[in-house]
Amino acid sequence: MSLAAGLGASLVTIGSTSVSASGTSIEVTRSPSCGCCSAWIAHLRRAGFSIEEKLLDDLTPFKARLGVPDDLQSCHTAMVGGYVIEGHVPAQEILRVLAQRPTATGLAVAGMPIGSPGMETGGPPDRYDVVLFGARGRQIFARY
Repeated sequence: MSLAAGLGASLVTIGSTSVSASGTSIEVTRSPSCGCCSAWIAHLRRAGFSIEEKLLDDLTPFKARLGVPDDLQSCHTAMVGGYVIEGHVPAQEILRVLAQRPTATGLAVAGMPIGSPGMETGGPPDRYDVVLFGARGRQIFARY
């Protein structure tokens, strides 16, 4: 996979297939009181995604309906291209899942790891995994 930035939008090339966030709409459902969710949304906008925000006081039933396992939950949930994106997933991994189109429910970054997009606090970054999850189980999609 090679990454290139052009006109402020991310581009992921996998083999001979390229996917750009430019013009790709992503629906983000978040709590109205969460600041890091806004920072993650800003990360997505910088990557070229078009954002539709939905505010919800209690995301628990919403996450359950979408099939997000309890141990993979974070503070916000997004939908793009038929995939659930849970938590602070880097934009480049969202682009990669859209390019590869694996059979899965979605991607998740559990919790709120320091150094993940939207959680840049200036301190040393945590190690974290981007997990591909679904009916077939789980696998590490990327490691940071």
